[in-house]
Amino acid sequence: MISPLVKCSPFIKWAGGKRQLLVELDCRLPEFWDTYYEPFVGGGALLVHLENKGLLKKAVISDLNSELINLYRVVQDTPGALITALANEDFQNNEASYKKHKERFNALIGSRNHSLERAALLIFLNKHGFNGLWRVNRKGKFNVPFGSYTKRSIPSDTSILKFSAMLEKVKVENRDFALAVKTAKKGDFIYFDPPYQPLSKTANFTDYNSHGFPFTEQERLARLFRRLTKKGVCIMLSNSKVPEIEELYADFHIESVNAKRFINCNGERRRGIQEIIVTNYAFDKK
Repeated sequence: MISPLVKCSPFIKWAGGKRQLLVELDCRLPEFWDTYYEPFVGGGALLVHLENKGLLKKAVISDLNSELINLYRVVQDTPGALITALANEDFQNNEASYKKHKERFNALIGSRNHSLERAALLIFLNKHGFNGLWRVNRKGKFNVPFGSYTKRSIPSDTSILKFSAMLEKVKVENRDFALAVKTAKKGDFIYFDPPYQPLSKTANFTDYNSHGFPFTEQERLARLFRRLTKKGVCIMLSNSKVPEIEELYADFHIESVNAKRFINCNGERRRGIQEIIVTNYAFDKK
């Protein structure tokens, strides 16, 4: 039995993850809510943060990345089997092992079968691929190169079991963001963390899926934000501080915050930049 003093933590890397922004998000949380929704869940940093603060009663999480959602469902349903699968000595921190397992993963990607194997492979590739990126080519195949890390990295048994325990009160879905929040009602809370709008026309961002996340999707999300606001749903959203996004949410409360992004291959460019946090409710900063 795991001690209740052990904190839950995200067990995979995810580009655009919110660990570095948690302090800013935390001080802008609504005072009360019923069900928590996170339709762009990624690595689940805010979800885990709410759990560790004792604020997570029930939740609905979703993502269009079917492999990520398959992983969460395996963690939710069969964490012990996943732990056993990750103990495979064939998972080695070298390029040959990485290439072999990437080829196997790409042979299975998108399948409805081999869910446990796909989940274990995703963790291995995530931990040993370059910068922990998720990137696919036009054929939908995973194409992130080996990361050349000094040590083999596999999540601890405890981290998987704690995450699994948290997911006992979470509904895990693989749906479009609008469908994922369709059941949200007055008194619920949604955190939207969409793929950020590029800071410039030449900026490179990791795709949400093989089709990307164009500005038309940002506009669709903003329209949904307004409809949900009229229903009385509390909403918080984060995105790039760029004029076109600020214009979409001009009717709501927008604050600029300093944050770091860690997805750039050039370490000198992983610098603090400004992002925005949008809310449709009043709050008292703690």
